[in-house]
Amino acid sequence: MQHQLDSKTHHSRQILLSLLFIVVLVLGLLYAKWVPYFQKSFVAASTHNIGNAIVGNGHLGKALPWFSLSLGWNFTKAYFLAIYKAFIVALLVGSLVQVLLPVRTIRKYMGGDKFSNSFWAMLMGVPTMMCTCCTAPVAVGLKRSKASTRSVVSFFLANPLLNPATLIFMGFVLGWNYTIFRLIMGIIVVLLVSWFISKVAKEKMVNVPDNKMFDPIEYDDKSLFTRWLEALGKLMLESIPAYVVIVFILGCFQGLIFPAVANLSNNPILGVIGLAILGTLFVIPTAGEIPIIQTLLALGLAPAFVGTLIIALPALSIVSLSLIKPAFSWKSVSYMFSAVVVMSIISGILGAIIL
Repeated sequence: MQHQLDSKTHHSRQILLSLLFIVVLVLGLLYAKWVPYFQKSFVAASTHNIGNAIVGNGHLGKALPWFSLSLGWNFTKAYFLAIYKAFIVALLVGSLVQVLLPVRTIRKYMGGDKFSNSFWAMLMGVPTMMCTCCTAPVAVGLKRSKASTRSVVSFFLANPLLNPATLIFMGFVLGWNYTIFRLIMGIIVVLLVSWFISKVAKEKMVNVPDNKMFDPIEYDDKSLFTRWLEALGKLMLESIPAYVVIVFILGCFQGLIFPAVANLSNNPILGVIGLAILGTLFVIPTAGEIPIIQTLLALGLAPAFVGTLIIALPALSIVSLSLIKPAFSWKSVSYMFSAVVVMSIISGILGAIIL
């Protein structure tokens, strides 16, 4: 009898904690993503513009100094003003997922190495609408809560590539042919790259006993609040210092990373390869690729380069790779980068034919 009461109490507590997580997630997304993007969609529809490109300090497409501290400082300010709300939500969600959600719930949907796990994780990444850097703390939290490599990579890539707000903005600003192209290529990239990483990674799926509800923060005598503070503190220490430093360094080297459009057209093949590598390394906020591509299109950017940047810019960055590193090996991170570069090149080739 006592065992049944304890089991019922434990189950009720589990449901309450899961509901608390959902409430925090929904309120956070409403604050940082859903409401602002809903309002921004009307601006995009009426003006066919969502703002200036974050790179180049208003001089994108022109020759910039290969190194500039002022460009780095201006870029860092603009970037963090654009993402700070979402990053705060990401830290909260990434830490809470480790202490509020039962491991077997995560394992049920995201713990395996099957296509269905990857597909469910991809769908879960659509409504959260985060850029690759803001997704990283959540992905780390999921990995520490025993989600499989394939599911985590699928969720990680789906956020920036399949963001419905970005797709809508892209349709209003660049044209709906670009939206369709991005949607199809985005789905292909998410599913193929997550499958590939699951094959080269050491750990493909997880096995957690059904009675192990909270892991890896041990479910012991520590209070829920203490365990959450430990998870949050660990995420902050692993992410914020590197985040700020790398963003500033990238901002300083904008002139090296984004050469003049005229230089790209001299050798289209090297241009596509170069943009695939540099675009994958560079960091932008959510939908930041749209004003960049819009500006470069006005300067005569070739469709092949558009097809490359439409995947390379949002999918990953050196910042997000450094943020997700605590949950992955260097081998997995390097393979992830390489796979996205290759898919961006393929996207560029297809862009030259379709766009």
